[in-house]
Amino acid sequence: RVPVLILSFFQHALNSGVRRYHVAPVLCARAKVAMSHFEPNEYINYEKLEKNINIVRKRLDRPLTLSEKIVYGHLDDPAKQEIERGKTYLRLRPDRVAMQDATAQMAMLQFISSGLPKVAVPSTIHCDHLIEAQSGGEKDLQRAKDINQEVYNFLSSAGAKYGVGFWKPGSGIIHQIILENYSYPGVLLIGTDSHTPNGGGLGGICIGVGGADAVDVMAGIPWELKCPKVIGVKLTGKLSGWTSPKDVILKVAGILTVKGGTGAIIEYHGPGVDSISCTGMATICNMGAEIGATTSIFPYNERMKKYLGKTGRADIASLADEFKQHLVPDSGCQYDQVIEINLSELKPHINGPFTPDLAHPVSDIGAVAEKEGWPVDIRVGLIGSCTNSSYEDMGRSAAVAKQALAHGLKCKSKFTITPGSEQIRATIERDGYAKVLREVGGLVLANACGPCIGQWDRKDIKKGEKNTIVTSYNRNFTGRNDANPETHAFVTSPEIVTALSIAGTLKFNPETDYLTGADGKKFKLEAPDADELPKLEFDPGQDTYQYPPKDGSGQHVDVSPTSQRLQLLEPFDKWDGKDLEDMLILIKVKGKCTTDHISAAGPWLKFRGHLDNISNNLLIGAINIENGKANSVRNALTQEFGPVPDTARYYKKMGVKWAVVGDENYGEGSSREHAALEPRHLGGRVIITKSFARIHETNLKKQGLLPLTFADPADYNKIHPVDKLSIVGLKDFAPGKPLKCIIKHPNGSQETIMLNHTFNESQIEWFQAGSALNRMKELQQKSS
Repeated sequence: RVPVLILSFFQHALNSGVRRYHVAPVLCARAKVAMSHFEPNEYINYEKLEKNINIVRKRLDRPLTLSEKIVYGHLDDPAKQEIERGKTYLRLRPDRVAMQDATAQMAMLQFISSGLPKVAVPSTIHCDHLIEAQSGGEKDLQRAKDINQEVYNFLSSAGAKYGVGFWKPGSGIIHQIILENYSYPGVLLIGTDSHTPNGGGLGGICIGVGGADAVDVMAGIPWELKCPKVIGVKLTGKLSGWTSPKDVILKVAGILTVKGGTGAIIEYHGPGVDSISCTGMATICNMGAEIGATTSIFPYNERMKKYLGKTGRADIASLADEFKQHLVPDSGCQYDQVIEINLSELKPHINGPFTPDLAHPVSDIGAVAEKEGWPVDIRVGLIGSCTNSSYEDMGRSAAVAKQALAHGLKCKSKFTITPGSEQIRATIERDGYAKVLREVGGLVLANACGPCIGQWDRKDIKKGEKNTIVTSYNRNFTGRNDANPETHAFVTSPEIVTALSIAGTLKFNPETDYLTGADGKKFKLEAPDADELPKLEFDPGQDTYQYPPKDGSGQHVDVSPTSQRLQLLEPFDKWDGKDLEDMLILIKVKGKCTTDHISAAGPWLKFRGHLDNISNNLLIGAINIENGKANSVRNALTQEFGPVPDTARYYKKMGVKWAVVGDENYGEGSSREHAALEPRHLGGRVIITKSFARIHETNLKKQGLLPLTFADPADYNKIHPVDKLSIVGLKDFAPGKPLKCIIKHPNGSQETIMLNHTFNESQIEWFQAGSALNRMKELQQKSS
């Protein structure tokens, strides 16, 4: 009885604001706060984080950034791990794994082939990528369930068998679900989607990876990450008016460009942070993927505490309060680069077209568009997506729409709304936001990715028709949203999208320009204001979560050998111990080559679980430098031009190895590992570029390919599509040692160039074994 009274006294004292001293962590530790409502027996372990941070701080003897605290706090061996930013590879123990349905298929197929009985860390699957936007939420969702039944059944049964939580179609976008349920201050989470950094809005280190990396973590193997540099973004001033959190990352993208964050974590800090809502911070972190950043993060603060409380996780907030010193950067910590942005001076931005780092103030875009010949009439405005579908986003958009409706106006452009989750959908329906957005002309789509990833059955234009769309999405690569290379896509905040959709033109600046109401009178839109969180509790909507059973050993996972959607994986062949001699060049790529160019999404998403079928989209979007065309390459054996996948299959059939030559930042964009699996499956061996995007380079290594970079970028010009390439010295392949490439020209002449790589010893073992998965099996056999 006495201990209970003492505990009651301390709890009362803590709730009354009495200074907490050292006893509170002990009480919280005893309480064992769960990581989420869905895993009541998996607990947050801040004590271990604290212990590891103290070990590393003593070793390094310097103040630590927040990024360093969380990353180093998850080291497998903090006492012995070599730590040097941008140099060494860290072995980490992430807290959990999240997978979206398009990438989960291949991740689970790889996990099945590992032979392990159950995942080693809490893991979830989220069905959000396979729902095509067509006629509206309910109809589109039902259609997706019918079309994708085989895939959903596979993921559901695989989750049940191997201990993975399953979020059914209609539950929402993976990143919104993570923010609402799984991210928390100090977590290290990896997700098989490039926008996993969204969770940084809740003070976690959340990193996008390929499926093979997820398999490592689910198998209980330490996960490797090159020790990231840390770019500090100091925020001063305060957001106000039409300026939104989205404008922060649009501005940063304009400064750093699509590759400026590669190999670095973006860490926001400074007094301006507190003027941004938790979901606003998530927006900023989400789109950090567009500058190549490993991830982005904000320090734990009251806005996060407020969000945790509203999403039913006040116990996590209380625990975070006790360990807050480890959830914020040390005073005096050093960043590799510092950018400063005064939020009070920041103006609304709009970025595009065709690349997310082409930044313009909204006030300038009309004139720029006219000068560049971009269509100024807006065909469609689209709000939502994983980047901007929070309650606050929807509220600010509805605030703009209400003003238009009050003056008798509706959107001149077509207008769509994508709720980020079932919880957001249900809550904006209850609170009237959805009704307002419909009344202004909007169509509410399913809780899914939809047009943001190309899942859009667009009917208002013909392919090849030049047009403009504005979205609150994160990516605007050529053809990404609707497969039309002539669609000029611009990204901005949801409230700016709404205002521009009402006006119907890029030439409208809501800060200064007037609209004409139905009564003929001119009026100006006021800057929108909305609650960051609902006054009532969130409405959870329909229950869409499937718990994995305690014992899944009796569950069956069937893959039909005749399925066109799913295919069990066969191991890739091991390295034969020889140099790669006389490889043909499948394609020399000109300019930007994202993972969308390498493995297109949209209609191809249905084949994400069938490697042979999806390989028919290999590099069909990449531009061939030889003829300036997409999906047209010379077959070096027949001298005929044909599709890239067909040519690769022909080379494979003839037993000929091949290589790809690429430009800068090759593989930027989505984390999709199919962009690495496909070239490996069709006989590719080497990808040589000026530089790689982080996730894609790792994915290539995981599948037994050689991603190499020109020691001298000018050597890109020495290679011609008709040449043959040999990579020599592979028997002495070693970390930090460049490889020699012999270029053999058709006239008999030769040139030798040097190629760099970032392989460490264990990654070289992946290459030698044929893939990381092959190497995992080798190690399992040795230990058994």
